[in-house]
Amino acid sequence: MSFSFRARQIWIVARLQLGRVFFSKRSFWVYLLALFPSVIFIGHGIEAKIRRERLGRRVVMPAAIEAVREGDTDEQVLARLGRPNADNTSSRRRRGKGGEPQANEIVRRYMQYFDGARRWELNFEAGILQSKRSHQLLDFEGDRQVFAGVFQYFYLRLAIFFGCLGIFMNLFRGEMLDRTLHFWFLAPARREVLLAGKYAAGLIAAVLIFTGGAALAFIAMVWPHDAAQAQAFWQTQGPSHLFWYSAAAALGCVGYGSVFLAAGLLLRNPIIPAITILSWESINGILPAVLQKLSVLYYVQSLCPVPAPLDEKAPLLIRLLSAPAEPPSAALAVLGLLGVTAVVLLAASRAVRRLEVSYSVD
Repeated sequence: MSFSFRARQIWIVARLQLGRVFFSKRSFWVYLLALFPSVIFIGHGIEAKIRRERLGRRVVMPAAIEAVREGDTDEQVLARLGRPNADNTSSRRRRGKGGEPQANEIVRRYMQYFDGARRWELNFEAGILQSKRSHQLLDFEGDRQVFAGVFQYFYLRLAIFFGCLGIFMNLFRGEMLDRTLHFWFLAPARREVLLAGKYAAGLIAAVLIFTGGAALAFIAMVWPHDAAQAQAFWQTQGPSHLFWYSAAAALGCVGYGSVFLAAGLLLRNPIIPAITILSWESINGILPAVLQKLSVLYYVQSLCPVPAPLDEKAPLLIRLLSAPAEPPSAALAVLGLLGVTAVVLLAASRAVRRLEVSYSVD
């Protein structure tokens, strides 16, 4: 039979399977995993908008607040800047050498001003300004680092991992539990065609769910920032970063999907392969270079445009486990992952030929 005929059969199987994948009760929690980062960044954006609106009721000129110097009195600051957004006073008694309180007290005062972009914290002691610190209300570079950390530590390692576990393990095991797999085997199509169709359905669903979730979270991360800053980002790095984050999510679905599809054919208990693969992915950074290339995370993490933040004070083992050594280029990462996926699907195609339907053991 021709390739076009096999391709039509694969598409028919995938089309019939898509509704089951998207709307199965076993798949609903996958949507929660995909949308969880978006909820975090949307909540952060709403909170920042509310805080900016509240602080924006009293705005001082940046030049005026920068002109304030340590040693100024609180009265001088008030005369120059006006009423602050926050004004708190506290006092405590000095203690002598023996620990007994002395008569004199230390009066401390805290003031907060807002210049439209930064919060300024002024700390006074005995009416004299001791320190002045500024904090960005929204730190764009900091939020990009946070997104990189959430994407690489949560989205790739956990959300896509367990999401593909739920989607692809159920393509065959779910049919066995529902006692419907034998209907597929009675269809006039080779089992390899059935495997390819089911994999295509799971892949379409997983890619749409997780690339959509990644894109939504990325847009939600940029949304609350200054309009001019956001526009400049979208005109320069923004589209490229969005593309590579989406590509990493999609290729993660490609790799993990093939692994869990094969595991569903070879093993009855999904807990065992899940723990095994998760452990393998977790220790990937300390494995020899040859073994690292057998990991999905090794390839997809190298596609991320911003490295995940890592505390330099973290133990060496934690730093090794968090990032692959000498990541490949983008082209090699894509080709390498597709090669690993092809090998896994080849093994799955051989397993599906020998698969015997026996509902009595499930």
